[in-house]
Amino acid sequence: MSHRKQLATVDRSLLDGLKDLSKRLADGLSKLDPKGSEGGAGDVKPPVGVERKVSEGPSKVSPEDVKKASELMPPQWAAKLKTILFTQEKIELRLREMARKISHDYSGKEIVAVGLLTGCVMFQMNLLKYLTVPYTLDFIEVSSYGKGTTSSGNVKMKKDLSRDPAGKHILITEDLIDTGRTLKFISKYFADKKCASVKLACLLSKSARRINDLPVDYIGFDCPDEFVIGYGMDFAGHYRALPFVGVLKEEAFAHILKK
Repeated sequence: MSHRKQLATVDRSLLDGLKDLSKRLADGLSKLDPKGSEGGAGDVKPPVGVERKVSEGPSKVSPEDVKKASELMPPQWAAKLKTILFTQEKIELRLREMARKISHDYSGKEIVAVGLLTGCVMFQMNLLKYLTVPYTLDFIEVSSYGKGTTSSGNVKMKKDLSRDPAGKHILITEDLIDTGRTLKFISKYFADKKCASVKLACLLSKSARRINDLPVDYIGFDCPDEFVIGYGMDFAGHYRALPFVGVLKEEAFAHILKK
């Protein structure tokens, strides 16, 4: 065989080997990719009972991202939006992780998911759709904010449960835990109900403002001390159904602060 033919044979063998190596690397990387090839963030699962760690900090958004989001809401609201803290994509990823952990913890049991109206609705529905254990729904309503930007501390029950929770495994779903006053009130409420268990899941926790040292079993994100809106949270009834968590410009509630 001539030297030229030998080199050609070697070159083909080398190329075939490199192609095989490239394919193996691609396959390995696809298995490490938390988004998977097609099905989204939840396709690659960690070991049962182990939560995949995610950044608890705000999403990295550009002014262009805020501008695009503003185009999808009423212009009166868009003019008052300061920034986006947690994008819809980041929230959905975290909800999948929380649901996986909750499903593991309640394996073999049925949950009564008790939502705190009205802010809980988006968080509760989008969390529960990922659960793999049976559940029923119920709601209670308390009031502590009114039209202000901080909790008044005066918590009142406005709507009670529709069924007796005795002997049931209760999972309270709350959009935001601020000072913890509402949670203290709810904890006292359930203390005499003879429930099999009571746990709490929240989307956002403002740990910097906490005044009551109450345990929170499942937390989505630690939230900066800002007045947040969207994903169930409102200001005077507005912004509640936005698909992300954002922050208002101070001018939007400056008249409240002056009072």
